Amino acid sequence: MRTMDISEATASLSEYARVVAAEPVVITSGGKPLMALLDVRDTDLETFSLSTNPEFMEIIRQSRERHEKERGISSEEMRRRLGLSG
Repeated sequence: MRTMDISEATASLSEYARVVAAEPVVITSGGKPLMALLDVRDTDLETFSLSTNPEFMEIIRQSRERHEKERGISSEEMRRRLGLSG
């Protein structure tokens, strides 16, 4: 992963497209991450959209937190609850 300050980010967009094909580029401002340039050629847009959606990511965080506290149920228990044979 390559990092650079926004003041150094003066190349053309097409040049950055060539760079991110090899590695992500994180643009910083005052030493703090500001944005990332990523190659998304092998990523479907739905996955990308969801992974950058704060509301969806909050749902995932809450779900993981709940799972940590309460644990999950076995597949056998789920089948039983749904009335499925196993």
